[in-house]
Amino acid sequence: MAQSRDGRQSFPAGESDRQQRLDVFLAARVPSLTRSRIQQLIEQGKAGIESGSASLKPSYKLRGGERVWIEPEPPPPLRAVPEAIPLEILYEDEDVAAINKPAGMVVHLGAGVRSGTLVNALLHRWGSLSRTGGEARPGIVHRLDRNTSGVLLVAKNDLAHQALAKQFADRSVEKLYTALVHGRVAAEQGEIALAIGRDRVRRKRMTTRRRPGPGVRSARSRYRVTRRYRGFTLLEVEILTGRTHQARVHLASLGHPVAGDTLYGAPGKLPESLIPAAGPTLPRQFLHATRIVFRHPGTGKPARVEAPMPDELQRFLERLQEEEQEAGRGAESA
Repeated sequence: MAQSRDGRQSFPAGESDRQQRLDVFLAARVPSLTRSRIQQLIEQGKAGIESGSASLKPSYKLRGGERVWIEPEPPPPLRAVPEAIPLEILYEDEDVAAINKPAGMVVHLGAGVRSGTLVNALLHRWGSLSRTGGEARPGIVHRLDRNTSGVLLVAKNDLAHQALAKQFADRSVEKLYTALVHGRVAAEQGEIALAIGRDRVRRKRMTTRRRPGPGVRSARSRYRVTRRYRGFTLLEVEILTGRTHQARVHLASLGHPVAGDTLYGAPGKLPESLIPAAGPTLPRQFLHATRIVFRHPGTGKPARVEAPMPDELQRFLERLQEEEQEAGRGAESA
């Protein structure tokens, strides 16, 4: 594919494309557009053959050897609208709010996500928030993954947003997570300092295995063991930098993926040797943003907000404990 300065895209049609319809050819190369939309663009003179007729039909058959062009469509601007979605508010004043985000909720609008986000719920609750992040992300200073729950800060005005954003940028915000990982983590505590970049093959994943270069950023995490179960270790994880999927990819790099996180190597089914008749793994990853400590943007004083452990995660820990006790009783009777 070639792209001109005005953004026009062009594609070479080879001998193997001979007799293929023009709209079919373009639909295969511009997956972001539907075939019906491509047909409209051809009929409007916004797609065609270079050095060819200015007026073609979508059914035009390629001869092979041409260059086919199409003018890009600017994406419609994302703008969040209020939606009546329940929120659990952990803290609120005139400058900032802290939300206990549930697992399964996306923080803001983005590719393929136009509604049902935390932002939609925030706008319904308050109507107006900081505008520093744009119309798609009002109030959003930082994010949590879709299937990570826990405390998330929201800026109610631009001054608060700027003050909080600076704290995140200079890494003075303390972010503490609770994670249950597979296996026995040997050290009682440790630090992981591995740079993170996007996986070149599986684009939804991040990786610590890329060489230094563009798109690879330094990352540091600390962890401390808080409890051990058969086949699992419960950790307290402090995120010292803010990279995409940081806790998940760092823990997976140790060979201890977060329970339920099949994207980073957790099994899709829990082993029956640990939990009899366990069935599928957790429907979410066992990662919860437990605590955040920051300087209040209005007063400058230290502020601390904590989010209680979700019921489904607490029940899972109780189940592990019960199975452990049952196994102990069985060993004693034997």
